[in-house]
Amino acid sequence: MRKWLARALGAVPFLMLVFALPFVNRVEPVILGLPFVLFWIAAWVALTPLALFLADRVGRKNRPPDGPEDP
Repeated sequence: MRKWLARALGAVPFLMLVFALPFVNRVEPVILGLPFVLFWIAAWVALTPLALFLADRVGRKNRPPDGPEDP
């Protein structure tokens, strides 16, 4: 379950930047001086590291430890 969740979290920025663009392709409203579509892209580019960090945190629970185990 965690592996699936980690992959889903990693896919969210891609999905929002590729498949949601036709739905947010608007000039109005203007946010922070940017047309909405440019604000959407900039926001998801800024949120991508957070989504990947969360995906790594969730997926890390499935990985074995990096170092040698104590006997």
